[in-house]
Amino acid sequence: MLGLMADGRSNAAIAGALFVTEKAVVKHTNSIFTELDLPVSADDNRRVRVVLAFLGG
Repeated sequence: MLGLMADGRSNAAIAGALFVTEKAVVKHTNSIFTELDLPVSADDNRRVRVVLAFLGG
C-alpha cells in the first residue's frame, strides 16, 4: 500500500489495485499514521510524511 501511496494513488485507486474496500485502505492508512506517531495537523500532510518515511527521507 505504501508503494501505491508513493505513486500518488488515491484511496479509491489503492483499493482497486489491492482488491479491498476504500474503508479498508482508510483503516490501514490510519494505522500507519498511528504507528509513525503522525497526529492530525493543519501544518503537515501526513500522507506525504508517510511516503517520505517509506522512501527513507
